Amino acid sequence: METLLQGTAEIRFTHPDDFRDWVRQHKRREMVEKLLTEREAISRYVADGDYIAYDFSSLTRGPQALVREIIRQRRKDLWVCAEFTLHETALLVGGGCASRIDVGFLGYGSYIGRAVSEGRVRVFDWTNGALASRMLAGARGIPFMPVRNLLGTDTLRRSGARVVNDPFTGDPVCLVPALNPDVFLVHVHQADAFGNARIFGTNLFALEAAMAARKVIVSAEEMVDPLEFRKDPSRTTLPYFLVDAVVHLPFGAYPAGLQARYELDLEHIDKLNAIQAEEQMQGYLAEYVYGVEDHAEFLDEKVGWRRLQDLARRATIREGYH
Repeated sequence: METLLQGTAEIRFTHPDDFRDWVRQHKRREMVEKLLTEREAISRYVADGDYIAYDFSSLTRGPQALVREIIRQRRKDLWVCAEFTLHETALLVGGGCASRIDVGFLGYGSYIGRAVSEGRVRVFDWTNGALASRMLAGARGIPFMPVRNLLGTDTLRRSGARVVNDPFTGDPVCLVPALNPDVFLVHVHQADAFGNARIFGTNLFALEAAMAARKVIVSAEEMVDPLEFRKDPSRTTLPYFLVDAVVHLPFGAYPAGLQARYELDLEHIDKLNAIQAEEQMQGYLAEYVYGVEDHAEFLDEKVGWRRLQDLARRATIREGYH
């Protein structure tokens, strides 16, 4: 196919056959326990230079405890898929972890905007739908996905997409390259020790990203008996054989909320919103990330269980979430 237009962005691309060979060699089908601490999971499965992705954000069901652990372990040169992200990209940049970001939606731009303008992080433009389509292509084992939503936009020119003539209609169509992250992080409502996981409520592309990623780290609000998954397998969002590590992290999405479990902490969100200067960012990281040993100490010393219980009481319990 003749290329009519090509975006200027750098892309992370893996040949589908190479990814398939990697999965064949590394993904295990036997049911083995994968329960780790957050320190063990990040140390074992996230390396400098990795491409990381996660669904949802610092307002709803984001894997915030895992993100803080990545910063705590001072990973470097990460490429982040910001399909729908808010404060966590700013924190990863502030911690010196992220050097490149594929942007679908990048919120709260005072700090991150300054980092981009100063050249401390490079940003490549996409859209939420385009990045989701890239993930779907990666999950399906195909090299690209045709879309139309980028056509006629400046976003296309700043992305890594290409425009070609559709062989069926002859009209221009946009092709977005498949995306196969090195690591997918996801916070779920329930999981078992083998890696089966359930998300209750909305998710963006949890299953597709887990299928597309080389390594998958699940943080779980609640650990349940594996027999619960066998009793009602239709409620399983992620099957065990896609998952590499499971971390039991109650309130692991904090300060985000978790559907039907707890509301987001607006007071803590306001602290994140107030970060504009580098001094403010380093002060926040010193207190809430580097100043604690792990997620449990963060909740105990920096948040408080009374506050967490109040957020849980405010959550709306909807039929079918339990």
